Amino acid sequence: PMGSERTEIRKRQMATTPETPGAAQAQLSTGNRGSNACCFCWCCCCSCSCLTVRNQEEERARRTSHELQAEGIPNCEESPAPTLEEVNAWAQSFDKLMLTPAGRNAFREFLRTEFSEENMLFWMACEELKQESNKSVIEEKARLIYEDYISILSPKEVSLDSRVREVINRNMLEPSQHTFDDAQLQIYTLMHRDSYPRFMNSAIYKDLLQSLSEKPTEA
Repeated sequence: PMGSERTEIRKRQMATTPETPGAAQAQLSTGNRGSNACCFCWCCCCSCSCLTVRNQEEERARRTSHELQAEGIPNCEESPAPTLEEVNAWAQSFDKLMLTPAGRNAFREFLRTEFSEENMLFWMACEELKQESNKSVIEEKARLIYEDYISILSPKEVSLDSRVREVINRNMLEPSQHTFDDAQLQIYTLMHRDSYPRFMNSAIYKDLLQSLSEKPTEA
């Protein structure tokens, strides 16, 4: 009886042993398919890399779009080189600094170092809008200004209080040359009070002043 039992056990082992590698291989294959399937599913698991890649591609596309828009913005206005008298006048008042293209260019270069160049760009865009008389052009430029500097989705959004934003939203129902007047004044005041004093103490202004002061002695 003991021998027959051992024989029976051996037969069972021999019958089940060949199935083990196949079962293990099938299980491994199934596991691999499961992990690969995750990569084709946008919602299946948090470790899937597809969402990360897709988000990176979308972010790269948005960044490229903004960079292309920025390429259309000139680095500076065309203007003759400032004289020593003009540069000295910039220290007298912010209005005199903003009156000339050379002054705006120097101030804009400083704002760029503080990552607030959008304030000057917005102010300049508003000045340009005021020069327009064609209704369709005014509407198009007003829309672009809103998208570039007012929209909370824009990377160049300027800092405005809620009252001014409400005024702009009402004005955008029927845009005109003066749609952004309140906002332009608020940004002008912000640059005057916040950035202008630092500009007067900056290396950009001091180096320019020194270079112009030394020119007569060199001649």
